[in-house]
Amino acid sequence: MNKDLDMSADEMYWRMKIFDSLSYPSVIISPDKTLVGANKKFYEAFNLSFKEIYGKKCFHVFLYKDTPCNSDQCTISKVIKDKKNHSFTLRHHFRWEERVFSPILDENGDVAYVIGSMRDITQAKALETQLHGVKEFISRVIHSSASAIVAADRQGNINLMNSMAKELFGDYNGGEGKIKHTKQLYPPGKAKEIMGMLRDEKIGGKGKLIIPRTTIVNSQGEESEVEMSAAIIYDEKGNEFATMAIYNDLKDKVEVEKELKLIQKQLAKSEKMASLGQLAAGVAHEINNPLTGILFYASLLLERDDIDQSMQEDLEYILEDVNRCKEIVKSLLVYSRSSGSDKNIVQFNEILEQSLTLIRDQKKFRNITIKKDLSDEMMLINADTSKLNQVFINLVINAADAMNGVGTITLTSYKNKVVKKIFLEVKDTGKGIPHKDLSKIFDPFFTTKEVGKSTGLGLSIVYGIIEEHGAQISVKKTGSKGTTFILEFPMYFALEEEPSLCKP
Repeated sequence: MNKDLDMSADEMYWRMKIFDSLSYPSVIISPDKTLVGANKKFYEAFNLSFKEIYGKKCFHVFLYKDTPCNSDQCTISKVIKDKKNHSFTLRHHFRWEERVFSPILDENGDVAYVIGSMRDITQAKALETQLHGVKEFISRVIHSSASAIVAADRQGNINLMNSMAKELFGDYNGGEGKIKHTKQLYPPGKAKEIMGMLRDEKIGGKGKLIIPRTTIVNSQGEESEVEMSAAIIYDEKGNEFATMAIYNDLKDKVEVEKELKLIQKQLAKSEKMASLGQLAAGVAHEINNPLTGILFYASLLLERDDIDQSMQEDLEYILEDVNRCKEIVKSLLVYSRSSGSDKNIVQFNEILEQSLTLIRDQKKFRNITIKKDLSDEMMLINADTSKLNQVFINLVINAADAMNGVGTITLTSYKNKVVKKIFLEVKDTGKGIPHKDLSKIFDPFFTTKEVGKSTGLGLSIVYGIIEEHGAQISVKKTGSKGTTFILEFPMYFALEEEPSLCKP
């Protein structure tokens, strides 16, 4: 019996030693929530003695208050009821503590006591708060980025898309949308190709890749070009853990490039036109001098009485061809804009009627009907009369040529006070202009006629004169039933006649 008592005392001794050796401050609580003992760490941590805690209730020590907690929320009550560990976290002033309560069962399996440990987790909480702050900061950086960012696991399943990525790629909602895998972001086979390049250390380094321009596909199947930088994310053992990519939409850049190419093309064309203009002016002046000599001496010969009839006819042919050459030279000078300009305020329809008078007796108009549908209103413009005559004559002759000398030419003039413009439509009943030629009809020396039948300067000269007057010319309509050219001239107003759209 004494031996059993000695063993019991010895066992109690070692149990107390083990209890005191616990690294966290701990107490023993009876089922009625009364403190019956504590370990050495507890007394040291709180500078208390056994007498000061013995008989105290748990809420005095663990909750720092004088009233008991709600029995449904009491952690110790849960331990007694469930016979399982329970815990809670408490902040006291600047200190965070985790309270862990475990049951001590008797030989019948009932809870005889509850052991409670108090762990200081202030530093852990600080690190947790700091980590949460870092995560929140990173999240805000990612979602506020002007670039599209996508992250996926090693199988290619998308885990993250920021707002710009959702805008760029479309339907994605936390993995619930149409886009769920990285292979959906590219044309077929492109995702595999990119992963191969990422794993190739010779291209950008291990797990890194920059592609200045590549193609992506959005949820609607529409392709677009982007600048892309990608990376493989490795774990601590160096194994592939995830992938991420940053995309910059090149839509605006592509549009700018297209505009620049168009501007470059237009500049090149302008330079070419300027060079042709200079060449035309030089050629015209060089040819003009010998033509004047030929015309002068041929005219002198024609006035002589001692030449026979056949020679006289030859001289007339020479004069006819010389005059034709002079007209071509004159056209070249107009094209090169070497001739001056003498503008006046004129009535539009009067100049048009005058131009028609100049061509009415030409042979090519014998089988052509010219219909006029001219406005009765006063339509004033600031124009060079002689150059405007040249425009109208060229357009009417061009229409006659388009009909091979047979058909109807309709001239319609009208004005629009709202847009402050005067319009002229020149319509023929020819075969129309082939679509492939529409962009070239105003180019100098462009003609569809046989060699020697046209210089190809007619419409080019018209275009130059029209631009010189601040006006516009274009093809309004063309087809198998004919072509309609439309001219738009700025309307002239005296200062007191200037219309106002604000007036009732």
